[in-house]
Amino acid sequence: MAPSRGVTRMIKQYGQQTRTFTILSPLQSGHNRWSKIKHDKGKADALKNRQRSALAQEIATASKLFGHDPSMNPRLADLVVKAKKEGFAKASIEAAIARGQGKSTSGASLESVTVEGILPNNVAVIVECETESKLKTLADVRLAMKDVGGAATPCSYLFEKRGRVVFEQKDGVGPEEALDSALEAGATDVEEDEDRGVIVFCEPSDTNAVGEAMGKALNLVVKTNDIIWSPNAETQIALSDERQADDLGSFVDLLLDRETSVQAVSMNVAQGSTDEGAWKELQSRLSA
Repeated sequence: MAPSRGVTRMIKQYGQQTRTFTILSPLQSGHNRWSKIKHDKGKADALKNRQRSALAQEIATASKLFGHDPSMNPRLADLVVKAKKEGFAKASIEAAIARGQGKSTSGASLESVTVEGILPNNVAVIVECETESKLKTLADVRLAMKDVGGAATPCSYLFEKRGRVVFEQKDGVGPEEALDSALEAGATDVEEDEDRGVIVFCEPSDTNAVGEAMGKALNLVVKTNDIIWSPNAETQIALSDERQADDLGSFVDLLLDRETSVQAVSMNVAQGSTDEGAWKELQSRLSA
């Protein structure tokens, strides 16, 4: 029996709908691929920004410790060459050298600005900046906290200040070999960083003296020296999953994108249930 006109019309409509549905699938797949490409590019750009930030900090430290003139400062000269190979703009190199002298490229004195806050899941954060525009920097950092659901509020009581000196790797000199010299210089702890360089912790007021004493005793080169906010162990927030770590890392990237004066970001977090890869990724963004 031949189908009626009404049934035939329904069959045609059903076939059209089916064809339309099957066409959407590859479009959606293409959209997903583009989203993944953008996501991967964003992660690559963020990593590159962090690497450049670390190199800029080394340049500033060399300028502060040994002078702003590369012709009179071999350590600074080597870093400038390295920065150029990494594609650093001339203005960025000059800004890092000037910052080591406590000034901007225009010659204006830089002000230290510290902003404390609480992020989602009760994570405390301290953001340190060096800027020639204090009000703008305060506004930018506070807005970044607000944008991720946090708020600027005092939280430094959850941390303690520690001096930290990072030395370049030297064959035959690890934490064990450096321990005696570190204790004699007034250090409180000695560790090894991921590049096999020695890290020494001390009282904030002893930071420069400890670096100089150990440098002379062991013929070590200071890579960076700074004063960090180290979270108190009993107040640390254990991360529950990778998403929490990713969200906190994205907040740091947001800060660096909006405010170039950011020098350090500290949080009172512990690894918790987060896998090793996500935890190390977050740690690479933090100062302590």
